[in-house]
Amino acid sequence: MADTIKVPTMAEMFAAGERPEVLFWVGCAGSFDDRAKKITKAFVKILNKANISFAVLGTEESCTGDPAKRAGNEFLFQMQAVTNIEVLNAYEIQKIVTTCPHCFNTLKNEYPGLGGSYEVVHHTQFLKELLKEGRITMEGGTFKGKRITFHDPCYLGRANGIYEAPRELIRKLDAELVEMKSCKQRGLCCGAGGAQMFKEPEKGNKDVNIERTEQALETTPDIIAAGCPFCNTMMTDGVKHKEREADIKVMDIAELIAAAEDL
Repeated sequence: MADTIKVPTMAEMFAAGERPEVLFWVGCAGSFDDRAKKITKAFVKILNKANISFAVLGTEESCTGDPAKRAGNEFLFQMQAVTNIEVLNAYEIQKIVTTCPHCFNTLKNEYPGLGGSYEVVHHTQFLKELLKEGRITMEGGTFKGKRITFHDPCYLGRANGIYEAPRELIRKLDAELVEMKSCKQRGLCCGAGGAQMFKEPEKGNKDVNIERTEQALETTPDIIAAGCPFCNTMMTDGVKHKEREADIKVMDIAELIAAAEDL
C-alpha cells in the first residue's frame, strides 16, 4: 500500500520550482507514534484523492515546542519555534494544515509573535472546505446509522472555538451523532494536554481519561470520534481499561472519511 501514497517534500517541490497549495504539518505524533501514523496516512490518502497540491517538510520539520511551553520551558519553546519559523519563511509558506490541535494552536496563535504568520487550519476545517467545494464527496454508507460521539480536543474547541467542522463531517457520513453530557464549550479534557501525556498522573480517585471515556460510553456509541492524536491515545486507553475495545472503535475524523471513501 505504501507505494500508492504520494507524499512530496517541500525541498523536492522547491527544487522543481513548484509551490504547493498547502503545507501539511505532520507533527511529532503523526510522524512517530504508530497509532497516529494511521491518521497521517488516512489524511494523505484524502489529499491525494482530492488532487490537493501539498507537501510536507519531512526531516526539516521539528516539534512546534508545544509540550516544552506547556511544561514551563519557555526558553526551549522559543528555540524550537524560531528554528521552525526560519524553515517555513525560507519556503515562503502561506497556508498550513495539521491533524494535531496542539500544533494547530501553537502555529496559529504563538508563532506570529516570533515572526511566523501563516494561515493555519485544522484538518477537520480543511476537509469541511473540500466537501463544500465538491473536491471530496463522502458517498458510501460504511457508517450509515452508526452511533458516533465526538470528543472535543481542548485546543480545537475551547481554545479556538472550532466545534462544528468535525460534527458536520460526521453528519455527512449518514451517522447518528450522539453528544456526551460534557461537550463543546463544556467539553472535558482527555488528560493528555499541558504535557501531561509524557508523565504519570498525580494521585487521585480516577484518571481524567477514564472519566471522559465513561462519559463517552454513556452515549452507547459504536465509535468514539476524535480530532487529535493525543485524544485518540487517551480515549483508546480508556476503552481498553473498560474492556470494550472489541465493540467500540476510537477513530480520527480523517480515518472515518477515508474508510467511507474506501481509500
